[in-house]
Amino acid sequence: MTQPPDIRREVLLAAALTAAERGWHVFPLRPDTKRPALHGEASCARSGVCASGHRKWEQRATTDPDRIRATWSHGPFNVGIATGPSGLLVVDLDTPEHKGSSDAPDGAATFGALCERAGHAVPDTYRVRTASGGTHLYFSVPSGVRMANTAGTVADSVDTRAWGGYVVAAGSITAAGAYEPLCAPVVACLPSWLHSILQPALKHSQAPSVAVAGQSRRYADVALAAETRNVAAAQVGEREATLFRAARALGRFVAWGDLPRHVVEQALQEAGEACGLSASECRSTLRSALDWSIAHNQSRRDAA
Repeated sequence: MTQPPDIRREVLLAAALTAAERGWHVFPLRPDTKRPALHGEASCARSGVCASGHRKWEQRATTDPDRIRATWSHGPFNVGIATGPSGLLVVDLDTPEHKGSSDAPDGAATFGALCERAGHAVPDTYRVRTASGGTHLYFSVPSGVRMANTAGTVADSVDTRAWGGYVVAAGSITAAGAYEPLCAPVVACLPSWLHSILQPALKHSQAPSVAVAGQSRRYADVALAAETRNVAAAQVGEREATLFRAARALGRFVAWGDLPRHVVEQALQEAGEACGLSASECRSTLRSALDWSIAHNQSRRDAA
């Protein structure tokens, strides 16, 4: 049964205030949707809060209860949480239906497989069931660490939201359904092994000029030696993630023809076993990480 507008508005206001009490910065979403309810830059009158320049939803998200009550007094807005200002990284586990194909991988399954390969259980933290049937896993980010959004970096059908991103808070309702908390609201710290996977890789534009093929190959050789050392020196709890990250970083050179795949696999396999991983663990991690990197790095980006 649909709630009367006034009751629904009060429920959503309570959801916004509850999030704000936890230090999460909230802003209004259009009723029954996931879209911000704030004006865009094109229609900004450059007045009020935007007097000194247009302020986007991330800048206007707030924990101020008075501002929240004033905003939600105008309607039953859904609740958006600006993850970056809130000190959050949210892992979004999509469902095949949400990807538009029943053949698409299930985010919960691929993330669970990644955790298993890394030697860890799926982290126990606050989670929300999304309207599409997916799951949001909430993690707190250490002070001073600035994470970015990702799409498919962690695993297939697994995205993350941090600075520049937002999630729909529990209690919100869209045409597809409701966002519902699945457990007690205890947010775990972002695991170090997951943090290491999400750290941005060195951009190719930071590499020496690739105008000369020999220079590119020399850079690839240096990268191979560095990543191999990193894996061999990895400590317990970081070994799987370090190997995974190294394979993704080196896979681009395989895609570009600078390094043979078997050379990368052999070097990282030996380094992985040297740091204590089993041969089967190394092979499984290398296969998935290299396959992903090669598939996503078919076009070389020349240095500026």
